[in-house]
Amino acid sequence: MATEEELFANIDALLEEEPQLPPPAERARLREAAGITQARLAAALKTTTQTVKNYENGRTEPKSPRLEAYQRLLNAWAAKYPVHVAPAPALAPQPEREPVAETFTGPATPETPAVVETAPPRAPAAPAARERPAARPVMSRPPGAKKAAQPAVDPRFPHGPLAVLDGDGCAYGVGGIVLDCPARTVPELVEWTLRESGLGAAKLNRYGKDSDPLIVLTAAAAVKLGLPERLEGHEQRRSLRLPENHPVVKQVAKAKWQLTQRGFGPWARIYRKAQGRERQCVQLAILSWDALDERSWPGVADMEPPDIARVLGVYATRVITPRGSTAVSGLELMTAMRPPTKAVQDPETGNWVSGYNAGSLGTEPMDPAPPEATAEHPVVVNSGWTGGFLNEEAYQWVRSVDLLSGAECALPFAVGLDLNTAFLAASARLVVGLSDPDHFHAPKFSPKIPGSWLVDLSHIELDPRLPSPFTPDGTPPTGPAWYQTHTVAYAQELGHDVHPIEAYLRRETGAYLDPWHDRLKTAYVDTLADLGVTRDLDDRTFLAAMEQLGQADPAMAAVLAAIKATVKGGVGKLRERPQGKSYKEGERWPALQRPTWRPDIRAAVISKARVNMHRKLNNMVKMTGLYPLAVLSDCVVYPSPGESPLDFLPYATSGKAQPGGFRLGPSPGLAKLEGVQSMPWAVDLMEKGLNPARHIKGGDAVLDEGE
Repeated sequence: MATEEELFANIDALLEEEPQLPPPAERARLREAAGITQARLAAALKTTTQTVKNYENGRTEPKSPRLEAYQRLLNAWAAKYPVHVAPAPALAPQPEREPVAETFTGPATPETPAVVETAPPRAPAAPAARERPAARPVMSRPPGAKKAAQPAVDPRFPHGPLAVLDGDGCAYGVGGIVLDCPARTVPELVEWTLRESGLGAAKLNRYGKDSDPLIVLTAAAAVKLGLPERLEGHEQRRSLRLPENHPVVKQVAKAKWQLTQRGFGPWARIYRKAQGRERQCVQLAILSWDALDERSWPGVADMEPPDIARVLGVYATRVITPRGSTAVSGLELMTAMRPPTKAVQDPETGNWVSGYNAGSLGTEPMDPAPPEATAEHPVVVNSGWTGGFLNEEAYQWVRSVDLLSGAECALPFAVGLDLNTAFLAASARLVVGLSDPDHFHAPKFSPKIPGSWLVDLSHIELDPRLPSPFTPDGTPPTGPAWYQTHTVAYAQELGHDVHPIEAYLRRETGAYLDPWHDRLKTAYVDTLADLGVTRDLDDRTFLAAMEQLGQADPAMAAVLAAIKATVKGGVGKLRERPQGKSYKEGERWPALQRPTWRPDIRAAVISKARVNMHRKLNNMVKMTGLYPLAVLSDCVVYPSPGESPLDFLPYATSGKAQPGGFRLGPSPGLAKLEGVQSMPWAVDLMEKGLNPARHIKGGDAVLDEGE
């Protein structure tokens, strides 16, 4: 005879089974009895009308958590709209019975319908409550956290810009939506995405193009679609591609879809030529192939699919739907905000044709002037150029230990200040060239003309306790060199005459990066506000809020990191160097074929950022008498009597920060506390020739020029 423990174990097993739904026909009957359309039910379940149709014709079954929600609804309808069964003839009057709800615990048996008590309906489980491996913790929005404002939904893309597809066929979108994806091959996934998913995003500029839908594949989803879980090879995984003879690549070609020249890698674009105005393109990102770089998307690849969808969804809404690394996305955002063409009317025929969009970079690539190029560029190799190059890079400077005073060494702390998105701040109202460079000999300098100037600034003597504003390493120049306009203009601002020897200048100019700057600035400030750091905080409260940044909501902290990486990567990508072992010096590499390969614009941003940094350093000396210990890109280290920037930053008697120096705050260009170390620690590094700012910042100053 069975023991009590065995019986209870059997009952528990039954309780843990997934709930059973009524037959498909009964599902449709209940919905129609309630007067609810399939579209309205789809909206309530956060899925598509086609998926509801599939539920009601038996093609597919819902999965958790939608399964529990759907069953709860059907149970309630069953209680309200029971099946009418004609009573059997009776010899005696039958007592009248109240209608009893049917429960769906097994196959229907209409011959002898059983009457069973209805259990209380189960509440629908949240998407984050699905059972997952312990190594991938759920990081949903904490209670009380500010919810990001939702933009108006485009009726063409009701389910948002992207979805994260898991191995069980659930595609997690923004706002908690879960779609059922029946695809079992990559071509089927592309067809489903374009025909049924309702994914995509509207263009960011009236002359631009809509963003293609993005499908992010988990490792389980990739394997289900026939892809390897990992890409292995001697190169970095992000640089690897599937071979052309791989079965999935063959499937794509057989279905008459195409891959871009980048092939089938971590970020694969699958497309057909557009039919009329309709684009046919889907972007795939494969998590287990390192599509989301840990430096740009910290912790995101290990999150649950709903949380990944939340992170990428906020980024897509505030910045752009990702099309590759954050560097690629930064570059794509430039084009999206300043499309190269617009519709113009042909005065002769009256027809509308594609024409140049003023203020953009156009559709054709533009060769740089020789000093603006890189040593391997065909402009340099084919011309035999030996006249030198622009060296407009971010600061990497350490003050000589011999220039430290005893009073400075006696201070107990070295405090690092970091400028928020310094390169983004430098791109604001930045006038750059829009036309080909013209060569001039002995031109008169004008700070309003963007270009490259050959000038001798070696005669300018500055305080050695500050880095030179003219070189990245902070050492004084030793002779004539090429400089971007902002660097030469700053020499003039410091009171020195400048006499250019020659120059490469551009006649057509414009603030090309302004809309790019505005969108990223808004995204950065709004994301900081979601993390509790707002513009109305005083300096002390601001520092306290920054110390807790990201601890309550790692998802939004990851969005913030991605926005910052988009800025640096996008600027760096303007001068992408050749990649791959097959490259030969003097050949044109793929990046040169795009109009956004513009090293002169990159140089303008970095030059302005470095000049801005030096101006603040110079003003700090005037206001406080303090000199920096080291500078690394957007981070500067000062000796301090206390552990807080409040101990040495200049404040007026009213308590307000003095303009011109470093000021604390969340906006781009303002400063935040990066870190604190002891002064002896900093001096020890300086004696070894190491940069304390690098160790406080924990990163480097290189603007990513790769993928």
